[in-house]
Amino acid sequence: MSDLLVHFLKEYSYPILFVWSIMEGETGLVMAGVLSHTGDMNLWLSILVAGLGGFTGDLIYFMIGRLNRGYVYRKFKNQRRKFALAHLLLKKYGWPIIFIQRYLYGMRTVIPIAIGMTRYPASKFMLINLLSALVWAAMTILLAWYFGKQILSVLHLARDYWYIALPLGGLIAGGILYYFHKATQKTPR
Repeated sequence: MSDLLVHFLKEYSYPILFVWSIMEGETGLVMAGVLSHTGDMNLWLSILVAGLGGFTGDLIYFMIGRLNRGYVYRKFKNQRRKFALAHLLLKKYGWPIIFIQRYLYGMRTVIPIAIGMTRYPASKFMLINLLSALVWAAMTILLAWYFGKQILSVLHLARDYWYIALPLGGLIAGGILYYFHKATQKTPR
């Protein structure tokens, strides 16, 4: 089964990376960095494809905000605080918030939608977003490429000792989710 998965990833690596970068990102970028380390993908082409995928995803969110303001207000009622924060961040910091938005936990999709709901120029958003996506892809893929040998050794250990790796991974993921849940809760006045 794992050989079939590896073959599938090698065969369709660039389209998978593009779509993954539109939807989520970092896991796919680490995969691309490791596959570039092993020689199964081209490093620079991976960075370009991932950057274009990240750019496309944020542009989709921007256009959702631009073209469907009423729908966004209805659909994201529970996210009003995040939209207000995104508007405040854009007013206070301007274009740098577009550049770093992909690194802000819980705001990655909200900020492009919120900016799309404003009168911010689409051409300026696209230029800043493209540069940001390419830097994001380069940083993540290059780190995974550089540490590819270490990442592969950890994956081999996890495969051999899956009965320890699964609960440990669950505890780490649960702890991270718990921390971010607590850190982003509304504080009573």
